[in-house]
Amino acid sequence: MFNNRFSLFSYCSLILVLFTVIGTVHAETLTLYSGRSKSLVEPIIKQFEETSGIQVEVSYGGTTQLAAAILTEGDKSPAALFWAQDAGALGAVSKKAMFDKLPESILTQVPSGFRDTEGFWIATSGRARVLAYSPERVKMEELPESIFDLTQPMWKGKVGWAPTNASFQAFVTSLRVQVGEERTEEWLRGMKANGVKKYAKNTPIIEALAAGEIDVGLPNHYYLLRFKSKDSDFPVEQTFFKGSDPGNLVNIAGIGLLKSTKNKEAALEFVEFLLSHKAQQYFTSDVFEYPAIEGVTPHASLIPLSELLQLAPTFNLNDMDDLDGTVKLLRNVEIL
Repeated sequence: MFNNRFSLFSYCSLILVLFTVIGTVHAETLTLYSGRSKSLVEPIIKQFEETSGIQVEVSYGGTTQLAAAILTEGDKSPAALFWAQDAGALGAVSKKAMFDKLPESILTQVPSGFRDTEGFWIATSGRARVLAYSPERVKMEELPESIFDLTQPMWKGKVGWAPTNASFQAFVTSLRVQVGEERTEEWLRGMKANGVKKYAKNTPIIEALAAGEIDVGLPNHYYLLRFKSKDSDFPVEQTFFKGSDPGNLVNIAGIGLLKSTKNKEAALEFVEFLLSHKAQQYFTSDVFEYPAIEGVTPHASLIPLSELLQLAPTFNLNDMDDLDGTVKLLRNVEIL
């Protein structure tokens, strides 16, 4: 009798342990490196955890720094996915053959311009570079037609940028590809000589415009929209340069699957979720970005994607993979 009871007890204990282990393994299925800020993406990550039962362990950091970490870690990286703030960082990792090709069923959900031509990364949302300005101090007709006009004397000490920010560095990478190394360096040095003011991020640029520190700034489009959503009278506006100007870069936030991961199934489930109607509606309704898939209603403050792409320069995002070259240039010009 004692042996039977002991066996039954042992059996039940073993089952309990097995369920605990299985649950723990499942809960630790996915490690994500996120160059997207916690305040922006944590809500949608929590939704994924609730609907999938998969727990996501997130390492937040600058997109450039995380890309460098992945390249350093190599096959030993704990990351299953790299969610980047821009195409340049994704290209840098892809260039080192560290991403696994995504399934065609995922790739075909977004337009061709919003994914890697070889299928190694995919956009989760779209974002545009804009010219933000103070309507109290600058008239519309006085605004520059090109980003290269900002080196003119009339803008001395009146422009703000965020050179350590990944989106700015991605823009400089695109500039290098579009107009060449020499002209890009000339513009950077011209901006520096013209007294451009440096900010840590895009948000402080918008705040500096409202405070009267600067007259124009170079952020991504959605930062001002966040302020406007809380205060429609916020004293800053934004616009684009003339059509096809390099300053009108349309970039993406996107994600790639690390080839070294042993959690491919869970990782792909997360990517699928980011492209779901629910997640895409969140990106445009709450984050004010452009949806990456069709059938999602863009935020009312955004111009239609078709109009945006007409303003954007003719440029292949796959060419934005020389992140190291951009950082080197910015250091040579003593901006970083």
